[in-house]
Amino acid sequence: MSSMKFLCILACSLIFIQGTLGEIICEELPTQVCSFSIASSGKRCLLENYQDKDGKVEYQCRTSEVVVERMAEHIETDECVSACGVDRNTVGISSDAFFEPLFTAKLCSPACYQNCPNIVDLYFNLAAGEGY
Repeated sequence: MSSMKFLCILACSLIFIQGTLGEIICEELPTQVCSFSIASSGKRCLLENYQDKDGKVEYQCRTSEVVVERMAEHIETDECVSACGVDRNTVGISSDAFFEPLFTAKLCSPACYQNCPNIVDLYFNLAAGEGY
């Protein structure tokens, strides 16, 4: 099965599960949709890596302490991830991306800026915190 079909099925399953259970908990999300998701509590989910007992790098989804105002229970769409030029598999977030013209152009593009408030809010707050 192609990875795009898998992600589509996964996203549909998560929407169904969310509708059934009514709650998004970061630690229960698959790592493929962790980044740019917001738990029912309003806290951002973040992707972390760790080494298992055999020394292999594994990934897990965790709840951060960052609360997103006016947004909860949100799993970012693949369209927004693509339009904004971000990568769900990146561990952590860095302001270094602002120095890359292609990233900034995508983030400020109408497709991202007007349709993806979660990603825009995340990077706006990062920029504000860094003093940009």
